[in-house]
Amino acid sequence: MAEFTLFPAQTAVKLTLGPGAPMIASMRSRLWRTALCTAALSCNGGLQPTTACSGICGTVTYEGSLPDSLKDSTATVLVVAFATFPQTASDLFNFAATTTVDTGGPPRRYVLQVPQGTYEWVLAVWEKKSRTPLSVQNADSLLREVGFYRNPADATPQGSGRVHVTGAGADSINFAIDFTNMHRICDYFPPCPP
Repeated sequence: MAEFTLFPAQTAVKLTLGPGAPMIASMRSRLWRTALCTAALSCNGGLQPTTACSGICGTVTYEGSLPDSLKDSTATVLVVAFATFPQTASDLFNFAATTTVDTGGPPRRYVLQVPQGTYEWVLAVWEKKSRTPLSVQNADSLLREVGFYRNPADATPQGSGRVHVTGAGADSINFAIDFTNMHRICDYFPPCPP
């Protein structure tokens, strides 16, 4: 009986590509499929970009939306950081940094560019539109505190808002903005005018 082989020596098999099909085509399509898979995973939370925090960073979450009664009167909403907790209304103008945030929607990331150090108060401030510039005299009528950072490890009623910024920044300084629970400036610097 003759020995059986799948490819006998006298029948050479040569694999060749069809005309016009470059060798790199199959590799390119594999790379394309890999890129699509990677993109699909990253859109689905599979891959998250790493963001460095250069200062104070975190997420602002909105509890409810900006009431209709405030839509026409809102000038801006700010996240503000103070190195020391203000002792008087005039100290409100001695902030370390400020940035503007949206007035609602899904949680938003914010970044406050501040140098290394300790910051005693990081808060969100709603500002009313006005024809006169903001000053110590009209601060109580134009500004409202709408949320501030509380250290979850601090069980005291006021909750320490101290933020320590290192060379790597201070990330996850998160808080909620609640437009239905706004506090007057005079709540922090009594007495409140009638």
